Amino acid sequence: MQINLIQNKNFKLFKTISQVAEMNHQSVYIVGGYVRDLLMKRGAPSDIDFVTEGSGIDLAKAIARHISPELKVSVFKTYGTAMFRFQNLELEFVGARKESYAENSRNPEVETGTLQDDQLRRDFTINALAISLNAHDFGTLIDPFYGQEDIQEKIIRTPLEPRQTYSDDPLRMMRAIRFASVLNFSIEKDSLEAIKTEAHRIIIVSMERIMVEFNKIMMSARPSEGLMLMEKTGLMKLIIPELTALKGIEEVEGQTHKDNFYHTLEVVDNIALNTDNLWLRWAALLHDIGKAPTKKFVEGTGWTFHGHEFLGSKMVKKLFHRLKLPLGADLKYVQKMVKLSSRPIALITDDTSDAALRRLLFDAGDDLEDLFTLCKADITTKNARKQEKFKKNFEYVAAKIKEVEEKDQIRNFQPPVTGEEIMDLFGLKPGREIGILKEKVKEAILEGEIANDHAQARSFVIEQGKLLGLNPVT
Repeated sequence: MQINLIQNKNFKLFKTISQVAEMNHQSVYIVGGYVRDLLMKRGAPSDIDFVTEGSGIDLAKAIARHISPELKVSVFKTYGTAMFRFQNLELEFVGARKESYAENSRNPEVETGTLQDDQLRRDFTINALAISLNAHDFGTLIDPFYGQEDIQEKIIRTPLEPRQTYSDDPLRMMRAIRFASVLNFSIEKDSLEAIKTEAHRIIIVSMERIMVEFNKIMMSARPSEGLMLMEKTGLMKLIIPELTALKGIEEVEGQTHKDNFYHTLEVVDNIALNTDNLWLRWAALLHDIGKAPTKKFVEGTGWTFHGHEFLGSKMVKKLFHRLKLPLGADLKYVQKMVKLSSRPIALITDDTSDAALRRLLFDAGDDLEDLFTLCKADITTKNARKQEKFKKNFEYVAAKIKEVEEKDQIRNFQPPVTGEEIMDLFGLKPGREIGILKEKVKEAILEGEIANDHAQARSFVIEQGKLLGLNPVT
């Protein structure tokens, strides 16, 4: 089959690569994701992989020199690859190769091979496609494993026997699920069974590499597709057991609770409709992880999960450490979202005090809108009347918060009296009294005892200082 590359925006580049390869007496082919996405009409990715039956490093250098002496080529001798950037593209060249794997490593032994050897080592048939850039068959699609048919039938299938494929490189199990989730494909039956059988092999893969794939699943249109496959194959229990611990429904005295695992998947899908913020999606994924350890049946009350938000926010930190996820602002953001995830729901009453609203404003700060997005996603009832009621309740609370915010200017407020001013007032050096007085000012403002105003706060500090045995400097 011929692929018409003349209309491709990179046609001139492809012709240049073809000509240089011919001068170098080397073959050259476009391979992998670029070919797949071209056939699927998904839009051209910015990274393009090329295979040559020879030295990929030599070919990359020759092409870069031909295009411009200024182009810098990055060489990775261990893997026999080289890459350079040109016109917002990342072009990578590799020599065709065969691979063999040791039992306890996903780093293969490599030897020179043919194009077909190289296609055979690829993870899935849809990624084993190649387009020739050679002069004698320029634009010919080379598809020895029927990857084009698998694209049409929306199937993820391996070129080799699937158990061997996943045992050799267990990260491919995560990639299979990622492609299924992102492309909305199905994993072929034997391949899915092979992932279940080989799931335990995931432990030899670095957590950083696993999380790259996991985050791509999280950023897909319906993350639940990939998350469900991870649970079904046993990978989720090995990677994030805190989530699978939420599975199941218990019954005591005729009373049940909902399955919090499947509820969580619904929440993640709901939030994916409204945000591309990866960490807000993570907050949706983890918002209920505290429910498994806090679940309790109370006689006369039923099932309770008291304090699950607080415990869940503490669990987030340990989980981020284990998963090698960022431990700075992103961690703190997810912890905050999990900890506050039930607060807006508790405020949906007519007699909610301004103090409660001020505290939510203070605690959520600039993330208040994100918190509301999370809380709305948490509404998974299929009852249209209940959904409409929840929506109106949220609008009501949002209006009340806006009113309080305009009046009191609480969001991210800084205490109107600084620590330095308190030291000057009482002639103090830095010490615990400063922190105590600042905290009293904050609490007084949040409770509505004084306004968020410098003069009132200063007078309040003087009064409270006297109660601590402090006298203002005259």
